[in-house]
Amino acid sequence: MSTPNPLEKIFAGARLRHLRRERGLTQSEAADALGVSASYLNLLERNQRPVTARVLLALADAFEVDVRTFANDGDRQLLSDLKEAASDPVIESIALDRIELNELADAHPRAAEAFAKMYQAYRESSAATADLATRMSGPGASLGGAGTILEDVRDAIDSRQNYYPELEDAAERLNSQIGAKSRRRMEVLSAHLSETHGFNVQILDEETMAGARRRLDFHGRRLLLSEALPLESRPFQIALVIASLELNDILDTLCASAGLPTDEARKLYRIGLCSYFAGAVLMPYSDFITTAERTRYDLDRLQRRFETSFEQVCHRLTTLQRPGARGIPFFMIRVDLAGNVSKRFGGGIIPFARSGGGCPKWNLYDALRTPLRIMAQSFELTDGTRHLSIARAQSSPGPSGQPALLHAIAVGCDWSHASKILHADAISQSDPMPVGISCRLCERSDCAQRAFPPLRRKLSVNLTQLRASPFEFGNDQT
Repeated sequence: MSTPNPLEKIFAGARLRHLRRERGLTQSEAADALGVSASYLNLLERNQRPVTARVLLALADAFEVDVRTFANDGDRQLLSDLKEAASDPVIESIALDRIELNELADAHPRAAEAFAKMYQAYRESSAATADLATRMSGPGASLGGAGTILEDVRDAIDSRQNYYPELEDAAERLNSQIGAKSRRRMEVLSAHLSETHGFNVQILDEETMAGARRRLDFHGRRLLLSEALPLESRPFQIALVIASLELNDILDTLCASAGLPTDEARKLYRIGLCSYFAGAVLMPYSDFITTAERTRYDLDRLQRRFETSFEQVCHRLTTLQRPGARGIPFFMIRVDLAGNVSKRFGGGIIPFARSGGGCPKWNLYDALRTPLRIMAQSFELTDGTRHLSIARAQSSPGPSGQPALLHAIAVGCDWSHASKILHADAISQSDPMPVGISCRLCERSDCAQRAFPPLRRKLSVNLTQLRASPFEFGNDQT
């Protein structure tokens, strides 16, 4: 996330009010905790006073929150969603500008989120009924409805900055109890599952598993794992099952607090929480962040040290948000050969496109052409923010008789952290690649790889010349 301008006034009344109510505090109680008067807090919550540096420090100390979320550009994903909605031909005649969208997101974040969700539901409905060219990304999204469920779950994770101290503590308790070490994880986790829950781990061939990668057999008291699972994925699956058997109270509380609207979304969220726990077991927080900082976030060394996959390491990097021991704020995204987004975290660091394809200039897509090679890139978004992207393709076995699955995975951060990361050394002096969120939201006029014109610009069709960009457009808005 970009560092806020120290001279910029931060008005965060809605965020303050939401935080206070979330903690169940009155204005007087919250004011006491922050060391200010109740009347002053009331002015802050009504955006009649900017949040000062002293109040930000008090918030971090009293409530253990990440004060970066109180920056005016803190929710870049929401602003990106609002911009996309405001650019749609249905409502663009209202001509909502960026200042108005910022004010809406800051003063009324829940109303802004509702507006963005209604627009996404409208887009999905239109795609399902009229087969629009731009569809929601993600598995099953083109059917309408499923894409919204996935986005709800992703938004719930982003709202927690992908950090769950309850699961971190549970993972540390388990590791302390069983003495899990890197070289013996499969053994000790299997023994714990057997001794505590009576399930024995068995590795079976693909034919017997009939396409399943993991199956919990309650009748036979067995955890069945497919031989197709890579070695580093097997202890992960065991830890995930342990979470589902031992952490019901924690998982119930977290799922209830997420406020997800459907049973399917709650189930997906629960699976995500179990996966988070498994990652925390395999890559304990303190050990992992210490190793990451000592090696300058060398992804290869982190894989070898913790005997995990590239994807597991990237996912873990997005979770290092413990107060007092924070790592670099990372985002992560995973796409398939067709460009469909199947996993993403960190919408507060860079905004992701909710619909349509990504930008082919991003090295995320180059990685698909050079599997197993780590590629680093500096890129700049249309708002002028610069980021580091570290991408690699990763393959996994497909169903019996079918080709292996290939995904591109990128992890990245704001360029201000690049000096701390080994993979950025080779590109530190290079100019950033101009990248857009998606063609429909990118207004760069000189891009030869543009697939669609921007939503808010009028096309300029010239029959007498051919330019590199397939679409020409002026500064006039449609």
